[in-house]
Order: sequence, then C-alpha cells, then structure tokens
Amino acid sequence: MTSVITIPIDYPSGDGQPVAETFDHLYVMLITIAVLRQYLQHERACILGNQFLYYAQGLPRLKCAPDVMVIFGVEPGGRDNYKIWEEGEIPRIVFEVTSPSTKKDDDGFKKQLYEQIGIEEYWQFDPKGDWIPEKLRGYRLINDAYLPIENSQSQALNLRLAVDDKLITFYRLDNGEKLLAPDELYEKSDRLQDELVTERSEKQVLQQELDRYRERFGEL
Repeated sequence: MTSVITIPIDYPSGDGQPVAETFDHLYVMLITIAVLRQYLQHERACILGNQFLYYAQGLPRLKCAPDVMVIFGVEPGGRDNYKIWEEGEIPRIVFEVTSPSTKKDDDGFKKQLYEQIGIEEYWQFDPKGDWIPEKLRGYRLINDAYLPIENSQSQALNLRLAVDDKLITFYRLDNGEKLLAPDELYEKSDRLQDELVTERSEKQVLQQELDRYRERFGEL
C-alpha cells in the first residue's frame, strides 16, 4: 500500500518590501489603525495593516496586502496574515494609502479584486493629493459593483470620514463626536487630570474655609 505524503503549503507573512512609500503614508496607516482599534475595542472585530490577505485556499500566490483592513465577526487581535477560508469572514472595509506610483494598482487591480472578493467598502486616501484632488474617495459595493460614496459616510463603521491635512479623521454619525487620535487622547487625559487636580484644590480651600467658620460660629 502506497502512502500519500501531504506537503504543507506555505503562506508567507512577508515579502521583504517596505511597509510604506513615505513617512506620510506610514503615519496615516498607523493613526488609522490606532483610531479604529480604539473605536471597535468592544466589538468582535479585527483591524490589520499591511498584512497579506490570502483569498484562495491552496494558492498562496493569490494574495494582496491592504494598507488597512477591518474584519467583523472574528476574534480581535493581530495575525501574521489573514486567510479568508480559515477565519470564515471577508474584510468588510479596506483602506489604501495611495500615491502616483501605486495609482495603477490601487485604482485597477486591487479595486477589481476587492470588488470580486465582496469587500463592502473600499477607500482610497492620497495624503499628498498627488492624483486625488480631494484626497479621499470611497466606494460601496452595490449589486456586485463599486459605486462612489457621495456623502463620505461609512455604513459599515457608522462613521463619517473627512480629511484633516494628511490624515483621515472619523466622526460618529449618532452624535457627531470626533474619534481622537492617540496624541489627542493623551492631551485630553492630561487636561482632565489637570482639571481634577484644580477641582480637588478648590474643594480643599472651601473645606478649610468651612472648618474655620465652624470654629468661630459652630454648626450652620
């Protein structure tokens, strides 16, 4: 009887290529990932950046590396790569931080691929405005085809997207509140801490005044 030896298929997690073209492109990727992770921290969702997305089992050459992708219905946390057939969920949103050198791929092959895979929303962000004058463009999958998103609102995230210089900013649709970037969160935390210290100091002064009043006149 001849035994069949099954050779495991290797799905690499890296290709030795740079993560991003420029610092501006890297920065917007990192900030976008951080903001969305904070926003979705209580959801069953995963946010990955510049990691291989494998979409055909047994065919490791069929892959791409979205700059940012958001997958709902899976365990939170990092992965070395993402295999659709193992996780059981397709990314719902993809962001590509684009430039003239990646325009052909981002607006051609990747756009068609994400459309075919069934990714609900596809956003292109050109931080330098080199080929997208408005810097940000969104597409939503309707009847298996991408159509432009006119109001810059993400239905999947329930957020409105806007441009702030070289970053994407996000605003909640329910109350208009801006999602803060990490440095803004730190500033807010420091400000609240300062306000708390001031409030405690004022309370101490009032308590001291009250104690002196009681010493002179007794209880009110």
